Amino acid sequence: MKLLTLYWKFRRSFIIYRYTRRLRRMAQKCGQDLYVGGKSFFSGKIYLGDNCNFNGMCIQGNGTVIIGNNFHSGIECMMVTQNHDYDTGGFIPYGTGFDYKTIVIEDNVWLGNRVTITGNVRIGEGAIVAAGAVVCKDVPPFAIVGGNPAKVIKYRDIEHYQKLKEQGKFH
Repeated sequence: MKLLTLYWKFRRSFIIYRYTRRLRRMAQKCGQDLYVGGKSFFSGKIYLGDNCNFNGMCIQGNGTVIIGNNFHSGIECMMVTQNHDYDTGGFIPYGTGFDYKTIVIEDNVWLGNRVTITGNVRIGEGAIVAAGAVVCKDVPPFAIVGGNPAKVIKYRDIEHYQKLKEQGKFH
């Protein structure tokens, strides 16, 4: 039984290592302490800060994703950075071209499970996005948002947040 347990631990570690190494190689810029656990798929131009943790992320499209420091995601999250050109294309329902989008996620952001983020969105520092939310507009700093489309539910205790930040208490 112990041998089987050791096998599964080794296998899990190897999968994490493989996903992490692949993202580190493809990112335009990658900070320290990157962790990619779970099935993940990445494309486009990706810029990562320090201490980024992905637990099953899909970044689709050839647009740009910029993620700050201390980012954490839940499982099965998705970012979409490319849409079909439906306004100026020569065909219906869409043309043969694409519109490329940018997603910016500032420092200390936490995404719950199954969050979807569409292009041309900025998520402010310290924001929390609730599980299942669809983010299609900018999220203000320190906001807790949820729903489809994501709306502000409340704001974090900014004094407490700043105190922890000054003490360097990051997870």
